[in-house]
Amino acid sequence: MAESHAGANRRDFIQVASTTMGVVGAACVAWPLIDQMNPAADTLALLTTEFDISGVEEGMSVTIVWRGKPVFVRHRTEKEVEEARSVDLDDLPDPEVDADRTTNPKFLVMVGVCTHLGCVPLGQKATDPKGEWGGWFCPCHGSHYDTSGRIRKGPAPSNLSVPPHEYISDTVIRIG
Repeated sequence: MAESHAGANRRDFIQVASTTMGVVGAACVAWPLIDQMNPAADTLALLTTEFDISGVEEGMSVTIVWRGKPVFVRHRTEKEVEEARSVDLDDLPDPEVDADRTTNPKFLVMVGVCTHLGCVPLGQKATDPKGEWGGWFCPCHGSHYDTSGRIRKGPAPSNLSVPPHEYISDTVIRIG
């Protein structure tokens, strides 16, 4: 009986050792496959963009690039802020309060891509048509945006999106 008990212990040890080696081998094969799915270093570098707004004068708009997309930064005038805040939400196809779109009412930060077909709306330059509400105008299909980037007229289904951003100082915005 002692011989069969010793054989059982030996068989149990071989099974445990084989299973352990199989799990370790599977992990060694799986790790590189999983790790290669992580974003590359150049992609990670594009996650955030910092921009100094101190050079953007009142009434001026600038375009910066974040994740390969244009981002509009507008230093709004007092009149533009008042117009954006006084809009009746019932008049908007995609109702959104101006205060929810800006962390600082003077500066509006938006992704400058029309929500209809991905065009870049006009309105950044002083000579560009700004649409009926003084914001942005997409000439491809006639979408009009107001001074808060909200859709007011045209086929665009929603407002210009506001990217995640924060003020890391009084004059620097981090987007992303």
